[in-house]
Amino acid sequence: MKDFTLKTKAILLAITMLLIGTNSYSQKSREEIPANYKWDLTDLFASDEAWRTALNALIPKLDEVETFKGTLTQSGANLLKALQYNTALSKEVTKLFIYASMNSDLDTRNMKYTGMKQELQQLFTKFGARAAFIEPEILTADWETIDGFIKNEPKLQDYRMGLENMFRTKKHTLSEEEERIMALSRMVSGVPSSVFNTFSNAEMPKPEVTLSNGEKITIGSSEYSKYRASANRNDREIVFRAYWENQAKFKASYGEMLYGNVKANMFRSRARHYDSSLEATLYPNNIPVEIYHSLVKNVNESLPAFHRYLKIKKRMMEVDTLKYLDLYAPVVKDVDLKYSYEDASKIILESLKPMGTEYVSTVKKAIDERWIDVYPTPGKQSGAYSNGADYDGHPYILLNYNDLYNDVSTLTHELGHTMHSYFSNKTQPLPKARYVTFVAEVASTFNEVLLFNYIIGTEKDDDVKLSLLMNWLDGFKGTLFRQTQFAEFELKIHEEAEKGKPLTGDTFSKIYKEIVNKYYGHDQGICFVDDYISMEWAYIPHFYRSFYVFQYSTSFTASISLAEKVMTGDKQALKNYMEFLSAGGSDYPVELLKKAGVDMNSSDPFEKTTASMNKVMDEIEKILDKRKK
Repeated sequence: MKDFTLKTKAILLAITMLLIGTNSYSQKSREEIPANYKWDLTDLFASDEAWRTALNALIPKLDEVETFKGTLTQSGANLLKALQYNTALSKEVTKLFIYASMNSDLDTRNMKYTGMKQELQQLFTKFGARAAFIEPEILTADWETIDGFIKNEPKLQDYRMGLENMFRTKKHTLSEEEERIMALSRMVSGVPSSVFNTFSNAEMPKPEVTLSNGEKITIGSSEYSKYRASANRNDREIVFRAYWENQAKFKASYGEMLYGNVKANMFRSRARHYDSSLEATLYPNNIPVEIYHSLVKNVNESLPAFHRYLKIKKRMMEVDTLKYLDLYAPVVKDVDLKYSYEDASKIILESLKPMGTEYVSTVKKAIDERWIDVYPTPGKQSGAYSNGADYDGHPYILLNYNDLYNDVSTLTHELGHTMHSYFSNKTQPLPKARYVTFVAEVASTFNEVLLFNYIIGTEKDDDVKLSLLMNWLDGFKGTLFRQTQFAEFELKIHEEAEKGKPLTGDTFSKIYKEIVNKYYGHDQGICFVDDYISMEWAYIPHFYRSFYVFQYSTSFTASISLAEKVMTGDKQALKNYMEFLSAGGSDYPVELLKKAGVDMNSSDPFEKTTASMNKVMDEIEKILDKRKK
């Protein structure tokens, strides 16, 4: 029932860490991009003036929260009235916030929308402090009383799970005055993330480099993502070195930003009497910390399989020494996999046909009706995400599309999030519609599995097939191993801070480099990692969404298992999966996945994923050996 505090961060749903490149559109202003490639945010509010009118109409409603004080445990009717008030308010707040936030993301240099976000954050932080009495007051009753209210008032059934979870986490709920202080702390706890976002996207100076053909370019995050995939190794070397050495100039500042976030996590953890920041993040959603530790352990034990992948990449690239800067480059010469946005849309629609008519038609609607902002433009938020928080409206997708296969994969990934939000909002009442991040990445990576299997199943050319197979293995690298690498780093820095050890930019770089070297076999001569890669931690925005990235890895293993069943034509598996998409937050995430057909407490999903990876590597080596003969 933490909705009462109206956490603005919870409004924003799954934001993925798939940073992508630039194409010709990135050199154009937003006004030059055709309308059909841009969001239509008038579905939220017709104008900024309409947004302001809605906000002004909402502000007086905030005062009504005081009327519920002292009444919540008197009757089921009183409790229901308070819960419905919160639900209605939350829905209006969410709509206001995502309008300001998504407009800000279209040009992070535009301080108007940044100011609108800040205005909302301050307003509802104050409201959260005033509403801090609600949970402690409800918890003054025993569960039998609340359960009786629910049984006698049918409309309270929509809130049963939230109320049950409130009592499950009762030992971590503070007094009214303490909850008020915790709510007020949000005025400052989000500062590190805001500073990181503004600095890294809008204000950090970009280095200028000269490529091997004499072309001069400036290297920001979008350009780095593009040129790290260049077929020219010299250009990759130039871009990698310039980008990371430029980041290193701001190591101390980035270190303070990330340490500020770690300290905020420690404050929340200790104030609520958790054993660790990790437990404080996972416990509210009933996710055992053992799942996190098990993931790190299993991936470390499977590094030989990952090293096999790296050796295959080295063999295909025909280099004496595989370097970290080679990992994004094409491995098959003269195969330039380019997909226009229109072609990508057609391919994705075909790949999703096993999901049925309603699913495919909704994806087409998203493409046709401007739910998607497609191309990169100056100042636009890097990366990609889906925001499905507008309960009465439709989800939105932000892309930075660059005509690469990875961009096709990113598009279907975000469409998976969008379908999850769409079906959850359509099926569940608002109190049960919002799913948590542990299940959020299942729907997105599920779509990626279908895309890969469709494309590889229709391709006959060995060169193209090799390129696609390696691209899919790159997905295992990026989603299973790289995200777990991030998760291990995140766990380590929190553990160090919780032991009272200092964390600086130098400390972060040392810890990060040690983990990267281990994963990529640097000391074993498998993949050479340049020292400047020690700054890569400063590039990852998800470190400001604490203990988030591990869920990419767990979700990937779950989606592999689920998608394989659906692709066989198993109608019950499809039914179970569609029920999962429609379930929202109507149960705890581990239980939702179990109903869908995956037990995350077992090693089975991980073993199936490793087997799937080895099967792809077997296929690649078969083609390579045939060519050698």
